[in-house]
Amino acid sequence: MDVRTSGARAAEAHAPGGHGRPSAGEDTGEDPGVPGGVPDALGPHPDELPDGLVVADETGLVTCFNAAAARITATDPADAIGRRLEVALPLEDLDGRRWWALTDPYGGLAIRAGQPERNLLLPGGREVLVSARYVRERPTGPVRRVVVCLRGTEARRRTERSHAELIATVAHELRSPLTSVKGFTATLLAKWERFTDDQKRLMLETVDADANRVTRLIAELLDISRIDSGRLEVRRQPVDLAAAVRRHVQALTAAGHTAERFLIRVRGPLPRLWADPDKIDQVLGNLLENAVRHGEGTVTIDIAPAPAKPVAEGPTDGPTVERTAVTVSDEGPGIPEESMSRVFTRFWRGSKRGGTGLGLYIVKGIVEAHGGAITVDRARGGGAEFRFTLPVGTPAYLA
Repeated sequence: MDVRTSGARAAEAHAPGGHGRPSAGEDTGEDPGVPGGVPDALGPHPDELPDGLVVADETGLVTCFNAAAARITATDPADAIGRRLEVALPLEDLDGRRWWALTDPYGGLAIRAGQPERNLLLPGGREVLVSARYVRERPTGPVRRVVVCLRGTEARRRTERSHAELIATVAHELRSPLTSVKGFTATLLAKWERFTDDQKRLMLETVDADANRVTRLIAELLDISRIDSGRLEVRRQPVDLAAAVRRHVQALTAAGHTAERFLIRVRGPLPRLWADPDKIDQVLGNLLENAVRHGEGTVTIDIAPAPAKPVAEGPTDGPTVERTAVTVSDEGPGIPEESMSRVFTRFWRGSKRGGTGLGLYIVKGIVEAHGGAITVDRARGGGAEFRFTLPVGTPAYLA
């Protein structure tokens, strides 16, 4: 595999005699197809690799320095090729110790195969993720090549920042209901006889509501964990979407919303849907609650068969999958155009009316776990319009 860059070819000029490729039959002592050798086999060019690649030969001279390595280290490959590894790639650990002198890849223990990925510092204090492999002809023989992989820390920092934000959000959301539960229960235990039955009932109802709030938050955290790890389980059963929508609307009207605010439209006979009823309830509940809380006017729920869609990654004229579409729209101010792309991300909040900002992220994960898709757009009445589609039909294990 050809793993040299245009800069790597400059290494030939640093070789003794300054010659390029050796003549036919000449023994270079190096295997073809490896950095520093004379690769003839077809393969990806090192500049096509997403990670930084630096290769040093048995003498410690750099023979390959790809484009990603140049970008990460801000070093011109021409300045790195032919120089000693510790000079071309001056790395320090987080304690300020010079990394190559500390690890000594060429003169260290002969049983070492490399270095695991870790954070190191480039000149100027910029962090980079570095891993290395020591290539030997035999298990305890001398090091023939040192192959170094470089990665930026931006993606890891974004993940760590997202996790930190999640922890901070959860801590904030848990503190309020738990403080309420603790306060009311302590008061009731200390002064039970001083309160009337109505006062006791009010306190206990508040405790119950706050306990439900904590339970919902914990359920959201579990869902996020399963979505992020790809372990969200879908237990498919026949689901009547129209009946599920009506059930949610009845719950909202029982909670004090007027029945006239909701319009349910079922278009045509619906194909039989197999889905996880609990998770579909979670999706519908979240979308309807968002429409009521953040929207205005009539909340319209349309349920209809959707045009059949070709099987993913299949030919356009291949088998298709029937789908059912559910659209929830309102007549409120809607979602700003610049925010459309962030609606289904963590912590996005459409207004300052409370919430953790995790609901729509979970909704998207649930819909996609069913093999469906969800989109957001502007409704005809000016409000927000959420539309999700679910594939229908009997699961393969029951067919």
